[in-house]
Amino acid sequence: MKKLVSIIIGFAFAVGGMAQTAEEILAKMEEVFDRHEKDGVSMVVETKIPILGTISAKTWVLGNKTRMDTKMLGRQLMIWDDGVTEYTYDVKGKELTIADGSGEPAEESGDLEMFSGIADGYDVSISKQTADAWYILCKKSKSNTEEGVPETMDLAVAKGTYHPISLSTKVEGVKMTMKDLKFGVSEEEVTFDISRYRGIKINDKRKK
Repeated sequence: MKKLVSIIIGFAFAVGGMAQTAEEILAKMEEVFDRHEKDGVSMVVETKIPILGTISAKTWVLGNKTRMDTKMLGRQLMIWDDGVTEYTYDVKGKELTIADGSGEPAEESGDLEMFSGIADGYDVSISKQTADAWYILCKKSKSNTEEGVPETMDLAVAKGTYHPISLSTKVEGVKMTMKDLKFGVSEEEVTFDISRYRGIKINDKRKK
């Protein structure tokens, strides 16, 4: 009996020694992102807008290239952007619009930026945990005077891999959830190929 108690106590101390703070978990999650940056990442982004409803989009990011497939206001759009040129294809209307690109690296803009330095300007804590994940609450710090940023964010991180599972937040009545994050994107997934879209209407709006 004494031996069993000793084993249990020893195990409890071992587990306690492995405990991590929210800051440590976030730091390791960012290390994972840095390690897989060259592999690219895909995710699903759901945006709930009052009156308009929920807009769901899947995005792919690889280097300076992005692609987004989305349905909004009855339209299904496929959008490619390599920083120089943006291609927007209206699936139902079979119409392609070509415009100047964003002009900035994909990994430094958009949704992925939210996973970089997520604890900056926020007080972070573990709200709960399961056998598979940590759930981290990020609350805007009193010293954070930046406007237009979320007051709170809810982040789930997978145990073992430190891969982000989901990130939910709300800004000015608009709720956004990023989920189904996966590392590994091919050039084909993010490169627009005009040969696949024969016989369509083309609107070239690039500045000459």
